[in-house]
Amino acid sequence: MTSLSVVLPAYNEEANIGPMIEDVVRVVGPLVDDYEIVVVDDGSRDQTAARVREKAAEHPQVRLVQHEVNKGYGAAVFTGLTSATKDLIFFTDADRQFVIEEIEKFLPLILEGKADLVAGYRPARSDPFHRKLFGWGWSALMTLLFGYTVRDVDCAFKLFRRQVVEAVAGKITSGGATFSIEFLVRAKRAGFHFRELPVSHRPRVAGSQTGARLDVITRAFLEMLRLRWQLWFGGNASQA
Repeated sequence: MTSLSVVLPAYNEEANIGPMIEDVVRVVGPLVDDYEIVVVDDGSRDQTAARVREKAAEHPQVRLVQHEVNKGYGAAVFTGLTSATKDLIFFTDADRQFVIEEIEKFLPLILEGKADLVAGYRPARSDPFHRKLFGWGWSALMTLLFGYTVRDVDCAFKLFRRQVVEAVAGKITSGGATFSIEFLVRAKRAGFHFRELPVSHRPRVAGSQTGARLDVITRAFLEMLRLRWQLWFGGNASQA
């Protein structure tokens, strides 16, 4: 029996979250025996939570988890992962830039025992030039500082076994953009096997991105330095 938790972190995504949930129901339902959709509303100021509640009334698989205040992307993903209850966990963004149908090619790698974690990467990223540049530079810096994990560190299209979350959750300290690399580094050091697959990436058609804000970038670099320090000198560095 295959059970799957789909985790959707969302911040001010009232225009996207309803259609995104419908996409997940349509695509994931036929692929697995049992599933849930965990939407983490990260302190949205719009009607994101209200739209999720409407969908939960239609689909019993939908569950809303809320942060009273905005805690950051990584914190929202972490809350979703640790709230998930199924054997496999998949997370992607609520902005509909990824093609949810592509999860179908990820599942066999896990189910056939070929990987513990399958990470997507974007051969063609449909974002403004400055976001592409920042994303490339950030991934390159993460590889330089932490070694190779995956080629597209922040690609929000990942599927993994529940055991991966259970192994690393107690060590995660990053709540911003550094969450992705910390999760990957700790999972790799724990001995889990990674595979990578290309995924499609579409332009955002509603809502706005927050990743290029100065406060988000500043937090990411501070968390990155803290993580590097922890892995070098922290008390649990040898087992990180």
